[in-house]
Amino acid sequence: MRKKLLTTLLFLLAASLFQGTAHAADAVVTDTGTTSWMLTSTALVLLMVPGLAMFYGGLVRTKNVIGTMMHSFAAMVIIGVLWPMVGYALSFGPGVLGGFIGWDSKYFMLQGIDDTIMSTQIPEYVFAMFQGKFAIITPALIAGAFAERVNFKGYAVFIALWSIFVYSPICHWVWAADGFLFNLGAMGAIDFAGGTVVHISSGITALVAALYLGKRRGYPKNVMQPNNLVMTLIGAGLLWVGWFGFNAGSAIASNLATARALTVTQMAAASGAFTWMVIEIFHHGKATSLGVASGILAGLVAITPAAGVVQPVGAFALGMLASIFCYSAILLKSKLGYDDSLDAFGVHGVGGIVGAIALVFFIRPSWMADAAAKTADHSWTMWQQLGVQATAVGVTVVYAAVISFILLFLVEKTIGLRISEDDEMSGLDHSMHGEHGYGLINLN
Repeated sequence: MRKKLLTTLLFLLAASLFQGTAHAADAVVTDTGTTSWMLTSTALVLLMVPGLAMFYGGLVRTKNVIGTMMHSFAAMVIIGVLWPMVGYALSFGPGVLGGFIGWDSKYFMLQGIDDTIMSTQIPEYVFAMFQGKFAIITPALIAGAFAERVNFKGYAVFIALWSIFVYSPICHWVWAADGFLFNLGAMGAIDFAGGTVVHISSGITALVAALYLGKRRGYPKNVMQPNNLVMTLIGAGLLWVGWFGFNAGSAIASNLATARALTVTQMAAASGAFTWMVIEIFHHGKATSLGVASGILAGLVAITPAAGVVQPVGAFALGMLASIFCYSAILLKSKLGYDDSLDAFGVHGVGGIVGAIALVFFIRPSWMADAAAKTADHSWTMWQQLGVQATAVGVTVVYAAVISFILLFLVEKTIGLRISEDDEMSGLDHSMHGEHGYGLINLN
């Protein structure tokens, strides 16, 4: 009888302990609404990569359309492998080497996040995949600067190295909780969705690559007309749609911050396109489809760092400013004579810098009040935040330029990056891939 009673008590104790463990595990609950939005945002950002492929692919000559689109798809493949393997750990792992980079072996192949629900109540898998799409599209943007003249194997190696040695450190500095730019000043450098991490880093690298590799043969004497502006417009439309995931998804929530980011993204894109149209009408007497597409991108790039802190009037202003500065940069390119083929620097580099700096003048008062509350004397001024933003931009520009130049030099001297004259004249489609984009032969 005593044995039976003891057995019963032990069973009840074990059951209560198990129940307690179950309740403890249930304490971390997934927010299904936020998770659903983040899954959608992840898909929207990935949609931007084929959108970019169409945007760039329509702007080059017919003989280079497949080769150019392959640059975007190669980024999907190569960075799609590297990101879960080491990229996420390097970007969001605990700081090592004095905080220069992140790392934790448990993040290798994402093996340490199998059961992790983040403080935002989404599985860490979702966050890792969302951030991975940013890592994919950033090197793909660079390809616009040296379109029509690079070796595919060299390009593949370059973007793999660039992702590890340029993108991941900058991402860690700006977005990781222990990153030095994340903790600079009262509230850190403002980069809501990638003004510095994505656009300035890729834009500056694009400029360095264009200068290092030199002009396309025949540029600027020979007219190099886009082969398919219809495709470019469709690509621009896909980028606009995907950008809602890019910016609104960066709230890592489904709340007021998400609504704000989505709203200002729409307004900045429209403002940028409208401003570019007006400029072209006054400058050339007519608005062009390429101008509308460029204005859309300029507005979207400029609002990217600012989407979490500016009000609608700020979105309008940033879209206008971005179009003015990007349009001027493209005109200046023609005068200086360097060959940024598809204006990767002119739009992404310049637009990113405009957005990261000018956002300071349109920050909502509540954000500034929160920043002031975190300081010892309860004051934080717009000018102090301007200094923080300028520091983040300056660090990103210098680091991206120097390391990118080193990587370009190493790849060019080992594998080769600039293609031969014969290959360039026959086109990337034939020389690099043995294909023709439209099934047509001997088209320029």
